[in-house]
Amino acid sequence: MIETAIDAARAAGDILRNALGTALVIETKQNQVANLVTDADTAAERAIIDLIRSRYPDHAILGEEGGASAGRADVKWIIDPLDGTTNFAHGVPLFSVSIAAEKNGEIVAGVVYNPVADEMFAAEKGAGATLNGVPMRVSTESDITRALLVTGFPYNVLENPDYCRERFVAFMMHVHGIRRLGSAALDCAYVAAGRLDGYWEVALQPWDQAAGVLLVREAGGTVTNFEGGPHSVYSLPFLGSNGLIHERMIEILAFAKRLQIAVTGSK
Repeated sequence: MIETAIDAARAAGDILRNALGTALVIETKQNQVANLVTDADTAAERAIIDLIRSRYPDHAILGEEGGASAGRADVKWIIDPLDGTTNFAHGVPLFSVSIAAEKNGEIVAGVVYNPVADEMFAAEKGAGATLNGVPMRVSTESDITRALLVTGFPYNVLENPDYCRERFVAFMMHVHGIRRLGSAALDCAYVAAGRLDGYWEVALQPWDQAAGVLLVREAGGTVTNFEGGPHSVYSLPFLGSNGLIHERMIEILAFAKRLQIAVTGSK
């Protein structure tokens, strides 16, 4: 399945790379102005699904654009054909293809592909993680004040779900720097590769994080919910790190929430 994921990611990546900077058909999804979809998204997803179906016709598929399709109950492919659509639509060459295979409720294979840089981040459960075939590991930074973190914001950021604004400000006061790449899958991949030390986000969909979760864990990192408990790709909050700064990140997330509740009296 990892070979199929890699082949499918490259096929989708070719479509996206060729479409970057061209005239695109751009629409919004779910009446959210910031939630875009392009004709390249749908073409890339079609290429992924066609390749998977050609090799595993009975597998179930969950895609960002096409939704869920029926198949074997024990195997499901979770795909995002273009993670970073806003970047892509604006001609910013920072986006990715994310493909994961789930078996019996567990992610067993996953890839995140950056077609512009031709970087293939891949992982198999129990077999480690690689970047273009070379083993990769999370960073060794243990001091939060020297950590470079990454985050993203939900489409309804103005509603401030789960104290996303306060938590961003809290991290600003404690770390070396914060980046926002605009692609959750790449955020995870960069943590796995040791380029970034930690990543948090209040609301991710399964296709945003499925492959990335496996990458971080197989590269030696830690993934939990905001409280440090078990994480599921079907839950919204995501906290991933090199493991060494993980407890400190949990503390900062909790502090920001407690402070805001104390100030506003909200829950």
